This record gives sequence, C-alpha cells and structure tokens, in this order.
Amino acid sequence: MTEERNNLNLASKSGAQTRKRGEAITVRAVIGGFLMGLANLVPGISGGTMLLAVGIYPQFINGVAEVSTFKFKPRTILLLACVVGGASIAIVGFAGLVGNLVIHQRSLMYALFIGLTLGGAPILWRMLRPVDPVVVVASIVGIGIMALIAAIDPGSSVASSDGSRQYAMLLLAGIAGGSAMILPGVSGGYLLLILGQYVLILTAIGDAKDAVRAQDWASVMASMHVFVPLGIGVLVGIVGVSNLVKILLEKFERATLGVLLGLLLGAVIGLWPFQESVPPQIGNTIKGIMLETQIMVDEVEAKDWAPRTFTPTTIQAFIVLGVIVLGFAMSTGIALLGGKKNESSPE
Repeated sequence: MTEERNNLNLASKSGAQTRKRGEAITVRAVIGGFLMGLANLVPGISGGTMLLAVGIYPQFINGVAEVSTFKFKPRTILLLACVVGGASIAIVGFAGLVGNLVIHQRSLMYALFIGLTLGGAPILWRMLRPVDPVVVVASIVGIGIMALIAAIDPGSSVASSDGSRQYAMLLLAGIAGGSAMILPGVSGGYLLLILGQYVLILTAIGDAKDAVRAQDWASVMASMHVFVPLGIGVLVGIVGVSNLVKILLEKFERATLGVLLGLLLGAVIGLWPFQESVPPQIGNTIKGIMLETQIMVDEVEAKDWAPRTFTPTTIQAFIVLGVIVLGFAMSTGIALLGGKKNESSPE
C-alpha cells in the first residue's frame, strides 16, 4: 500500500514538472518569437540567435522539421504558433519606427548594423577552432558572395513596367529572410537590406497598420502586392532552404560554418556608414522615371530617396565608431547569453 502511494506521489510530481516545463517553453516561445521579430527588423541581428538566447532553438528547429513532413503533434503547433505570434507582434509594432530611422538616420543606423553584424562572428569563430584550410577557403567563399552581392546591388536596378520584377524580388527577399530566421549568425534584415527591399517592406507594414486603424480597406488590399509574394517566399525559405542548410550542417559542418562566418564578415561591405538619404531634385531619375516637374519631385516618398556618401568630420567619425562598438557589444552579449542558456538547459 505504501509503495503504491509512493508511486502515485512520484507520478503526480512528474506530471506537475512536465506541465511546468511545458508552460515555461510556451512562455519562452512567445518571448523568443518577439525577439526574433525585432531581430528581423534590425539588420545584423539573427533571428536564430534570439531563439538561442531564450533556449528554444532546438524545439523550434524540430518543430519546423515535423510540420514540413506533416508529422507533428499538437504541442508542436502550439510552440510554432507562439513563436510566430510573438514575431508578428514585434514586426507590426516596430516596423514603421525602424524604417523611419533607416531613412532619416542612415549613417548611425548603418553603423549600428555593422556592429551588430560583427558581434555574431566570435561565436562562430569559437565553434570553428582550430582553423584549417577547409574553414579558410569556405570563409573566403562567403566573403566573396557578399562582396559580389554588394557590387551587383540587386535592389537598385529599374523595375519592369508590369511589376513582375518587383514580385520576383519580394519573393527572393522572402526566401532569404525566411531561411535566415532560423539560422544563427545570419541576419534576415541585412539580406533584405542588400536586396533593396528592406525599407519597402517596413514601409508597407507601417502603411498597412495605419490603413487598418483608419479602416481603409482598399489600401490594406493594395499592400497585399507586397505581402503575398513576400509571405510565399518566407514559407519557401523556412521549409525548404532552412532544411537544406540543416542537412549541410550535419554532413559538412565545418565548411558550412566557414561559409556562414564569411557571410558575416562580408556583410559589412554593403554597409558603408557615412551615407545619408538625399531628397530628389528636378532632373533626377527614380525607378526609371525622370522627374521633370516639382510636383513629381514632391510625390517621391522618402523611402525612395537615393543614398549619398559623405566625408565625415572627426566628431562624426568618432560617433560612428562608438555606435559600431555599441552594436558589437549588444550582439556579442546576446550571442553569449544564448550559448550559456543552451548549455544549461535540459530541454
């Protein structure tokens, strides 16, 4: 009788612990999703790193794998829903603010993005030691890829008259952003930036939010021209590309991590901080259209203003350097926090 009572007590304690673990994972999933959403708004911070920081990265990766093979449990759907819900709240709530800062404070924001990006390098460097020829070659390949993308500047070319190129770029941006969401060390926001879709997407989110508040449903439907191809791309990226990279990490871990390190280091090539957005003038060409009158100039939205490099003063140079150091410290701290939590977490 006593033995049966002890077994019941043990079963009760075990059930209570399981429920508490489940509740803790749910709370961490919401927080992790919110942080991941913020990360995807800020070039330089990886959404995967945010999930590492709250200790749910393995559960999220496994959940995506389960859903993509149509073999999933209710708790998997709950976890993914919490992550997606938290990310959506962050993106909708802060997209407009971040987009405006990039437009009007380009120099400082780019400096912050550089620091945040480089802050992810130490964690990958520690994972790759000791360095061997495979890592060196793979890193050079990664740097070369980012240098090529920055040189091509895919977001700056003229859009086609039927809008097909815009849809293709949004689809590509979605694939890039979706795959980067669950890949620690790779920033989805940065990929959107170099693809020339970053400000466009953030502005569209902010405009759609304002349209919903004003109950302007026509404007909401018009924003679907951005969100539908972007959303399709995100799904393709999460389900397809991320699973491919997962396989590569399993079979060619050092080469894949080496490429990721190269992508991180090469990311700063396209983020020269001494830039500012310049209002257009008569005679300028925006999106393939020459501005012939002041009315046409006034109709150009701030998100379409062209960037211009400038020579900084000594004070401006020191301020930018300080912001880079701040971003580096923030990103490194988050990465270290993620490492510690995952080392100690039994989940």
